[in-house]
Amino acid sequence: MTREEAGMRIAKLTKEINEHNYSYYVLAQPKISDLTFDRLLEELVRLESAFPELTLPDSPTQRVGGSVTRAFDSVSHRYPMLSLSNSYSQAEITDFDARIRKSLGEDVEYVCELKYDGLAISLLYEDGLLQRAVTRGDGAKGDDVTANVKTIRSIPLRLKGDFPVSFEMRGEIYFPHKSFSALNAEREADGLPLFANPRNAAAGTLKMQDSAVVARRKLDCWLYYLMADEIPFESHYESLLKARSWGFNISNNIAICRKIDEVFEFIRDWETGRNELPFDIDGIVIKVNKFEQQQQLGFTAKSPRWAIAYKYKAEEGLTRLIGVDFQVGRTGTVTPVANLEPVLLAGTTVKRATLHNADVIQALDLHMHDMVVVEKGGEIIPKITSVNLAFRSTDSQPVAFIQQCPECGTALVRAEGEAAWYCPNANACPPQLKGKLEHFISRKAMNIESLGEGKIELIFDNQLIHGIADLYDLTYDDLFGLEKVIIPEDGGKERKVSFREKTVENIINSLEQSKQVPFERVLFALGIRFVGETVAKKLAEAFTDIEQLMQADKQMLMAVDEIGDRIADSVIAFFANEKNLKTIGRLKEKGLNFSGTKKAEPGSMLLAGRSFVVSGVFEHFSRDEIKSLIESHGGKNHASVSSKTDFVLAGGQMGPAKREKAVSLNIPIITEADFLAMIAGGKPDE
Repeated sequence: MTREEAGMRIAKLTKEINEHNYSYYVLAQPKISDLTFDRLLEELVRLESAFPELTLPDSPTQRVGGSVTRAFDSVSHRYPMLSLSNSYSQAEITDFDARIRKSLGEDVEYVCELKYDGLAISLLYEDGLLQRAVTRGDGAKGDDVTANVKTIRSIPLRLKGDFPVSFEMRGEIYFPHKSFSALNAEREADGLPLFANPRNAAAGTLKMQDSAVVARRKLDCWLYYLMADEIPFESHYESLLKARSWGFNISNNIAICRKIDEVFEFIRDWETGRNELPFDIDGIVIKVNKFEQQQQLGFTAKSPRWAIAYKYKAEEGLTRLIGVDFQVGRTGTVTPVANLEPVLLAGTTVKRATLHNADVIQALDLHMHDMVVVEKGGEIIPKITSVNLAFRSTDSQPVAFIQQCPECGTALVRAEGEAAWYCPNANACPPQLKGKLEHFISRKAMNIESLGEGKIELIFDNQLIHGIADLYDLTYDDLFGLEKVIIPEDGGKERKVSFREKTVENIINSLEQSKQVPFERVLFALGIRFVGETVAKKLAEAFTDIEQLMQADKQMLMAVDEIGDRIADSVIAFFANEKNLKTIGRLKEKGLNFSGTKKAEPGSMLLAGRSFVVSGVFEHFSRDEIKSLIESHGGKNHASVSSKTDFVLAGGQMGPAKREKAVSLNIPIITEADFLAMIAGGKPDE
């Protein structure tokens, strides 16, 4: 390769890898596999070694990787958070062992640990108290996410026992499978796009501004490395045992290996065993155990010389695409699902894989009967990652996304800025009707437990109900004697659903009891697109009855915390539909609760006629407390800055977009101290 060719390739690789770093670390939306990324980086390292004078100032080899997100305070790491060197073969591990023994001799032992697939975190403890939690960032600086990390219950806020005065604990924050599945089920019910895998969800969650939402998502954390100026232990393994005694969540899946064969045995055991874990791992970490030997081996610019990661390849299989089904969800979203010739992946037989949306089908250039590569790695649901064109028939036809709803024939629509197509026939499309009924009776909505386990489908299939209001017209005679044999799609054991005397009585009683459910849950139960449990509560607090909410315009809706354009438009569209209004009318006649607790009258009118946008983090109050103070003095809160905003109340970490818009509109930006002066009777300095 000539010098000119090398320069062009180095420039291209530098740009490409930096883009992938940004997608992975900042956006939490990786576009290529870890293996592909590592191979690109290895090529760049080789070229820069051969032509060091061509190394660019922004070369990803000069840093650990990633950019610092500026939504949180940027904090310098006391000890750099370096990456581990990755390997994908036994030969590379053997080479690592040979280098270690060449430097240290034969008196070496390794600690083998699971490589968790999540988000790296550094925890600073002073005098036994958690002081700060910082993400990896670019390795030198990271984001201070302490408030969010404190919501993770497995992370101790105060330690017990005999611990160092000041030290850092490194670990990995992750989404357990159970929590991740629950989160995606909730997002699907709310008509929101699903997270692709637990790692992306963990990264996105940890960067959320509302720590209460983070707490509800139930992240978890494993800790795996202690760092301090002086470590009072001889070995890494000993430090982990002591850290466990202080209250840290240290895995039991750790082994001391004195021979390389023992390392390989640990790797092989977990290659199959990882499928049984309730969380994701993507490999094994091998570390030299003794701290003195670690210090002797030292570091490269990017990684420690005394540790290496063996990364498992995502389980892949080559199989044939039989066809594509299009499924309609409760909110009308149409999801393409690939039907495949059965292939064994991660211990299970895979017959179906998600295709997500029309854009994914187009990006894959998917044709009927293609031979496709199916992956089940970090993803809970298998996905098609590529097509093997060598097997494509010359007469095969591209897979086309449908134009009409497969259930009711209505023309599909796609909102601007959204990836999904959906059926707008919400009040007549069968799967949407069934989905709305199942949502309506669910525990977090009307909590009509007696109608679960297939009973609602049986009633619907017998045409006794066509919408949620029909539930309250059901009688004993309608239900008694209904039965159906349900055969699971996965080939499981069939079961019979039958309505006997006690079953029917329980259903009628549950329907009657549901009339006591509070307004916020009734609002959630209506199934308005994008109105989840939290948004329903916000709306119920802002508008004390359904009439007020139905009459609210877009500006009034967007003045409510967490309500943006998309939600406001959806609420307005819902109440503009005559069928929805008739349904609400019928439910009101049946006695459902469509009014909430009236808000207390303002304690003063100091801020009457003034509207505020609150942004950032404050010293003396939370944002919710600040907003309550505004309302208690007669003011109004708006979610976004507009020409009708009177003041922007800015705390630390205020969003730059809101600041720029306020400046452009010449809207006063006031501090917390200014605001306190206002409600004390003064006014901010002009």
